[in-house]
Amino acid sequence: MHLFYQSQLPKIKTLDHEESKHCIKVLRMQNGDEINLIDGKGVFYKAKITNANHKQCEFEVLETTQEEPNSFHRHLAIAPTKNIDRMEWLVEKATELGIDEISFFQSFHSERKIIKIDRLEKKVISAMKQSLKAKKPILNELKSYNFILENTRAVKKFIAYVDFENEAHLKNELDTFQDTLVLIGPEGDFTPEEVKMAIDKGFKKVSLGKSRLRTETAALVSVHLMNISGD
Repeated sequence: MHLFYQSQLPKIKTLDHEESKHCIKVLRMQNGDEINLIDGKGVFYKAKITNANHKQCEFEVLETTQEEPNSFHRHLAIAPTKNIDRMEWLVEKATELGIDEISFFQSFHSERKIIKIDRLEKKVISAMKQSLKAKKPILNELKSYNFILENTRAVKKFIAYVDFENEAHLKNELDTFQDTLVLIGPEGDFTPEEVKMAIDKGFKKVSLGKSRLRTETAALVSVHLMNISGD
């Protein structure tokens, strides 16, 4: 099933130029053909094309279906890598798995000070359609580490830290009924001072296993564990 994205549904019943071109020019759909759409807010729409215009395709909504929501809010906060391609890969995979929110922050060992959210949004929308999901994850602009610690609604709060003596593994700490935030540090990891700051704010230090993981790998492991704990 091919999905089209229109964030202003049900108010606006036209596809944007790029989606219209793909629908009419590439897929060769015509008046009367049925299409499936998502609004990024968790709703699937079945619609019928009323004006097969490749610049602004118009449609009529026939029925709607609500996507089953996650059992708790899954929030990942990460210090972005110097190579932005690795962050683009991460947001795609995290979207496929079912993350609800992704935040970016600067910590002491951070290598990147700028994040272009618009570019990442396009990756997220593509992954959302590819994985047949109707809800788009929230992407937050780059903030300070302290801002992330101070501004969260999560009940379960974790900081993943490379400490091979720490026996508290994230997979054993998750609760399927409580909103969760996991912090992932940069390649140089969090400093001991940053770990203490998090613990003082109610975060629990957790392990992701015996291997030393890359930033994006650690992040994906965390998203996967949050995803399967809510199934």
